[in-house]
Amino acid sequence: MTIAHVVASLEERHGGPSRSVRGLAAAAARLGHAVELLTSAPSPAREVDGKLTIHAFRRARPEAICRVPDLAAHLRHARYDVVHHHGLWLRPLHHARANARRERVPLVISPRGMMTDWAWRHRRMRKALAAAMVHPGALAGAAGWHATSEAEAGDIRARGFRQPVCVAPNGVDLPSPEQLAAARAHWHQACPEAAGRRVALFYSRFHEKKRIRELIEQWVALAPRDWLLVLAGIPEQYGVEELRVYARSQGGTDGVRVFNGIGQPPPFGFASLFLLPSHSENFGLAVAEALAAGVPALVTDTMPWSGLHAHQAGWCVPWERHAAALRTALAETPEQLRARGAAGRAWMAAEFSWEQAARKLEAFYAELGSRR
Repeated sequence: MTIAHVVASLEERHGGPSRSVRGLAAAAARLGHAVELLTSAPSPAREVDGKLTIHAFRRARPEAICRVPDLAAHLRHARYDVVHHHGLWLRPLHHARANARRERVPLVISPRGMMTDWAWRHRRMRKALAAAMVHPGALAGAAGWHATSEAEAGDIRARGFRQPVCVAPNGVDLPSPEQLAAARAHWHQACPEAAGRRVALFYSRFHEKKRIRELIEQWVALAPRDWLLVLAGIPEQYGVEELRVYARSQGGTDGVRVFNGIGQPPPFGFASLFLLPSHSENFGLAVAEALAAGVPALVTDTMPWSGLHAHQAGWCVPWERHAAALRTALAETPEQLRARGAAGRAWMAAEFSWEQAARKLEAFYAELGSRR
């Protein structure tokens, strides 16, 4: 099968999809399919790895809609058995749909968290304009949808779409002890205040969706002095210095540290607990990465991680109960938290591989193709 995966960007600053789309495309190539991963970047680039070819086409202005003329030209002349687009509201989806429509092959769309209630309401008018003018007809024209959880499949149905949906969770790579040790050394040097203290880690985009300011407030109100909250991630709506100033204004001078995580190794290696109290997540790849690194997680129930309880790998609670759950987690002994982390790592190894996701989608593509 010849497969095109299309995503607006693979740049680290765009968070989870920059890793998950690449992981899924690479897994499909390992299954023997010829895979092209088409994306945009400030400068063009091409990378070939076996049956996976990554094309990055130069972005043009206006970048707000991700206009990529060379990607459009490529898709006007290419032929695939299936076109799989990741994300909504940007111009590459229009070109992906045009290719699938012209060649009469299935278009599959992964909304990547953009259909949750919170995301759908956020900047709603801008998204309505994008649906009408940036990629008109693309959502209705999809042959099928890819959801990374049952909750996201429900979000797709709640928006009124009735095409088939394939639920295939993201995969996660288990870091080696050597990788974890190297990351631990790096972050202890970057954050010497962590010496002799346990670290609770937030590692995601700095955006209101993640409740990062509320987390700072909650932490300052209840965290013991032998714990340190490290906020490491991708500056977006909030900058690093802005969050540092906010933490100080809340009384977090001694208990909170903020870092730009771009270009640095994932900081899971020096954390005892992972925190992500988002308003919504379709999957929450950082949660899976924390568990894969042996770090237990406390998250809100607006993401599909209720299995944390059953696997004794952490807590998944409503935001209204988050403060109480945080107190419980911070009161556990290092041994108890390590045991939860080990359980989480075993869970990721058993159930969350890229190959499993790629095989589910392989069957989905074939089913959609047989209907045309």
